[in-house]
Amino acid sequence: MSAHRILESIDKQNRRQGALPEFRPGDSVKVWAKIREGEKTRLQAFEGVCIRRVRKGARSTFTVRKISYGVGVERVFPDNSPNIDKVEVMARGRVNQARLFYLRELSGKAARIKERAAAIHVETVEAAPVEGAEPAAPKEKITGRGKRQKKKELKAAAGA
Repeated sequence: MSAHRILESIDKQNRRQGALPEFRPGDSVKVWAKIREGEKTRLQAFEGVCIRRVRKGARSTFTVRKISYGVGVERVFPDNSPNIDKVEVMARGRVNQARLFYLRELSGKAARIKERAAAIHVETVEAAPVEGAEPAAPKEKITGRGKRQKKKELKAAAGA
């Protein structure tokens, strides 16, 4: 066997059995890590923003940053660590970079990350019918990105 195949087989053995949820830099995550204190083991949550993902097979890691009592704390978690109990994705962030190291210099409101918008959807909201009146056309409630554009289209259609 070649060295590459040997390393690949070792790599597969060291991988996590249960997969982590899909998340990327900019997402707010809560990582439940096992902490050993003497003979006892407990779970401790570390909640923050994922600022980096490194995908290298069994050596894959992700870095989570949070502000604790005014001090920035970063922690690097290996994807395949047995000390990670679970990872919860709290919010999906909208960012344009893969490494969010610029957050280290920012604080307060400047360090906020906008939430990733879901798909645009238009809901139909019907008003209660009035007796003696003809039924009104259903109104559209506009949500999501493209709200301003949709309003313009509706005004143009009503004016034409």
